[in-house]
Amino acid sequence: MSPAPVVDTSNLSVTSLEVMSGQATINIGTIGHVAHGKSTVVKGLSGVHTVKFKQEKERNITIKLGYANAKLFKCIDPRCPRPGNYCGRGSNHPDKWVDKNGWEWVLDRHVSFVDCPGHDTLMATMLNGAAVMDGALLLVAANEPCPQPQTAEHLAAVEIMKLKNIVVLQNKVELVSPDQAVLQAEEIKNYLQGTVAEDSPIIPISAVMGLNLDVVAEYLCTQIPIPMRDFSSKPQLMVLRSFDVNKPGIDIDQITGGVAGGSILKGVLRVNDEIEIRPGVITKNHETGEFTCTPIRTRVVSLKCEKNELQYAVPGSLIAIGTTMDPSLTRADRLVGSVIGIPGHLPGVYYSLDISYNLMKRLIGAAAVGPSGKRIKVDKLRVGEILRMNIGSTMTGAKITGLRDTTNVARLELITPVCTRIGDKVTVSRKYEQHWRLIGNGQIKKGKLVHGTDESNSAL
Repeated sequence: MSPAPVVDTSNLSVTSLEVMSGQATINIGTIGHVAHGKSTVVKGLSGVHTVKFKQEKERNITIKLGYANAKLFKCIDPRCPRPGNYCGRGSNHPDKWVDKNGWEWVLDRHVSFVDCPGHDTLMATMLNGAAVMDGALLLVAANEPCPQPQTAEHLAAVEIMKLKNIVVLQNKVELVSPDQAVLQAEEIKNYLQGTVAEDSPIIPISAVMGLNLDVVAEYLCTQIPIPMRDFSSKPQLMVLRSFDVNKPGIDIDQITGGVAGGSILKGVLRVNDEIEIRPGVITKNHETGEFTCTPIRTRVVSLKCEKNELQYAVPGSLIAIGTTMDPSLTRADRLVGSVIGIPGHLPGVYYSLDISYNLMKRLIGAAAVGPSGKRIKVDKLRVGEILRMNIGSTMTGAKITGLRDTTNVARLELITPVCTRIGDKVTVSRKYEQHWRLIGNGQIKKGKLVHGTDESNSAL
C-alpha cells in the first residue's frame, strides 16, 4: 500500500466542517428499560438498525452494544417552521442539500450513538458503553409506570459515571391518551428529582411514527455541548468491539487484517500509524499463577466512520480501524477492553489493584426487592468475595484479598489483567440470584503491574 498523504491536523477543531463531514464529534448513549424504544429512536435519526445479530433479531432485543452515526441538519431557509427545522440522516449524506420545498439544509452536528441493551442481565454491557458517552437519551415508555427496573439502574450507572448531559424521551405516546401522557410526564419529573437528570428536558415522542424526532435532533445540537478534546497528545483508543471481516472459505491471498472498533479518547490517529494493543495476548502459568502479556504491534491500514473512509480520526466518534494483524485475534470481540495507542505511549497492565470504593445503601433494578417486599440492603464487602469490575470498556472478575474498612479501600486480585492507569474510575457489581447487580463505584489508587508492562510514558 502506498503511504497515506501527510495531513496537517494542527488546526482541527471538533466543530470544523472538515472533521464533521467525515466523522462524528460526540458520543450519545441510548439508555433505559428493555423495549422502551432505544434502537427505534436511533434508527429514526440515523437510518441504521442497530439490531444486527441473529439472536438479537430472534428475541427482538439488543444484546451487544449497537452503533450508528447520524448527521444532524438545520434548515437555514427563513420560511422553514420551528419545530421542524432540524432532522437526522445517515453519516454518508451530503453536508448540504435542498429539499422538495426548495429549502436549504446544512450540517450542524455529526453524532455517534451507543445503543445500550436494556435487559437487566446485560448491565455490564451497558456499563462498557457508558465509558465513552458524552451525553445520553433516557427512554421511558409512556404506556408503563415510571420507573421500570432498568430505568433506575441505568440512571444510577450514568450518575456514577458523572454524566450530566441527559435528555429524557417519553416514547410511545401514540399508545396513550393526551391526559395519560401528561400525568406520566409528571410521574417522570417527580422520579427524576434529586437525580443527575432532574433538570433534563422531557420530550414526548413516537419513535415508530417519527413524531418529534426533529425536536430530539434540535436538542442534541443545541443543548448537549461537545466536550473539550485533546488533539495534541498521542492517540489512545478504547476498544468496544472487534471483528474478523473475512468470509469462510476465502482465498488466503484475499484475507484482510483484523478490525477493532471503539472511541478515541485523545489525540489524532492516522492511516499508516504504527500502533500497539494492550494487554494483547494473555497467558497464565498455572503453577506460579503469574500472567504474561504480549502486546500486539500492527499498522493502521484504514479508518472508517461507518461508510466514510478517513485519513485521520479524532476524539468523539466510534471508529473502525483496519489493521495488518491476524484476524483471529479480533474474532468475536476478543479485543474488547483493550487500549490502542502509539508504542511507547500506553498505560500499564495490572493484575492487582487497590481501589477506594463507595457502596450503594440498597440495590436498584430488577433485583431490588426481596421476599419481604423491601429493597435489598447492600452488605459490606468481604475478603474472599468475587466481584465483577468494569474499568473503561473492560469487564473482569476480581477477588477481594484485603480490606481497610476505615478508609473504604479494597485490594483486588484480577481474574484477567487490565490496561488502565492510576486514578481511573471503576464500577462494582455483586452476584444476586445468579445475576450481577451494580452495587457501587470506586477509583484506582495503586496496583501491581504484569512484568514488563509498566506505563510506557511517564507523562501519562
